[in-house]
Amino acid sequence: MGHPAILTVDDDASVSRAIARDLRRRYGEAYRIIRAASAAEALEALKEIKLRGGRVAVILADYRMPQMNGIEFLEQAMDLFPNARRALLTAYADTDAAIQAINVVDVDHYLLKPWDPPEEKLYPVIDALLDAWQATGDREVADIRVVGHRWSEPSYQIRDFLARNLVPYKWLAADDPEGRRLLDAAGVGPESIPLVVTADGRAMAQPTNSEVAEAAGLSTAPERDFYDLIIVGGGPAGLGAAVYGASEGLKTLLVERQAVGGQAGQSSRIENYLGFPDGISGAQLTDRARRQAGKFSAEVLNTREVVGLRADGSARTLHFADGGEISAHAIVLATGVAYRPLVADGVAALTGSGVYYGSAATEGPACAGSDVYIIGGANSAGQAALFFARYARSVTLLVRGDSLEASMSYYLIQQLNKIENVHVRSRCEVVGAQGNGHLQAITICDSKSNTVTSVECGYLFVFIGAEPRTDWLGGAVARDEKGFVYTGPDLLANGTRPAGWDRDRDPFYLECSVPGIFAAGDVRANSVKRVASAVGEGAMAVTLVHRYLEAQ
Repeated sequence: MGHPAILTVDDDASVSRAIARDLRRRYGEAYRIIRAASAAEALEALKEIKLRGGRVAVILADYRMPQMNGIEFLEQAMDLFPNARRALLTAYADTDAAIQAINVVDVDHYLLKPWDPPEEKLYPVIDALLDAWQATGDREVADIRVVGHRWSEPSYQIRDFLARNLVPYKWLAADDPEGRRLLDAAGVGPESIPLVVTADGRAMAQPTNSEVAEAAGLSTAPERDFYDLIIVGGGPAGLGAAVYGASEGLKTLLVERQAVGGQAGQSSRIENYLGFPDGISGAQLTDRARRQAGKFSAEVLNTREVVGLRADGSARTLHFADGGEISAHAIVLATGVAYRPLVADGVAALTGSGVYYGSAATEGPACAGSDVYIIGGANSAGQAALFFARYARSVTLLVRGDSLEASMSYYLIQQLNKIENVHVRSRCEVVGAQGNGHLQAITICDSKSNTVTSVECGYLFVFIGAEPRTDWLGGAVARDEKGFVYTGPDLLANGTRPAGWDRDRDPFYLECSVPGIFAAGDVRANSVKRVASAVGEGAMAVTLVHRYLEAQ
């Protein structure tokens, strides 16, 4: 049982033999290749591996099988080996159905049958799945343990921070026996939660994100004082700039305040991103991009908040909240946007205790059997509805407009229409939230019926537009009235360059009102708010950085 397993299940004997043969040819020396003729047989094999303390790296399941199809099988397989990478085997005729079914369970890929030649159509997919599995590890019990209360906002913040940074952890309620044991061992009481216990047994009561990041092995200090390029913000635009900057030889640093991936990293599934026809979760996309940036030696700085920016001759200097500074030849601002807070009675007091901003994927399993409400009508709200529909008894989208058509992509609307426990209420707003220690009810104003009603609600997720995170810039660069950063042509007023501009050229397309400072992605005024365009702008910003540096 020393080698990890690659398990394949297909009720077609000839297909089962063929894929096992091809897998053994390429991976047989490092992995045990196990094949099963039915989902039931495969589950028994997984249970036996589990009992013997074995590991499973990849599971391949045929989409069409009698008694239990591939999706149903993978759902049960995930309970046994949640870190194994998963792929569906499907015939060309079932491709659309398989892609739609992938929304039900977090599948990494699908493979078309036949996959001849395997060197082109099979092995590259398996290689990527194995790389992802090896990068994330396969430990059942996380090294970090978090003890807290279910409805405690600080406890939620720590869990959310770890989850969004892809750090494995084990959650323990303070009133569970093991949770109480850890509190006793640390010499603290329930008033000291959240308690974080590291792999080496160090206990931290009510730690900051920076302390947790250091304990988890995330980098929190730069390796040098000066860089060619510093990127502020780790969303798609920032990650795109980091990959392209580092791959082209620039000494590159990415600074992230909270979690790499930004809002896109919280998405349960992105289905319209080029090259991923079966969709990809925000966490998966973030993980791949972060590993890709690391491959080219881009440095990522975690939990460091930037609070100021100034030009020092040819250098551009950033100020950190802790008083530190760091400089570079060029800066890319990719700070994205934050969800706009919901202004309604009782909401602020219950944030983190039933009221959440963004999809808060850590809360998915806890929603089982509950009625979930989501405020918003754009793509992020639709993706959240698809995700929570897997767990909740019902999911209700509350939309201020007349319908979803004006703000949500067509493919998402079609998917939501097919899910029985998802409902849409238009021309509705939440005007209040009630609860004793945690959310228990919300008050909804329905402008169609001119009624105000209160409904039981344990979970409320808010997606009501976004605001740029640019207050820290002050007057360093020009911004519009909402705080979005002006760049390129938007800086020219009747052909006149911005005040203080000291170059004999117009600003480059993504360049700010100060030469050598660029903006990319959602933070930029008049940008297209999509993952693909943000990644593209990040790459484009690096090209313009090169042009700027060449002219220095």
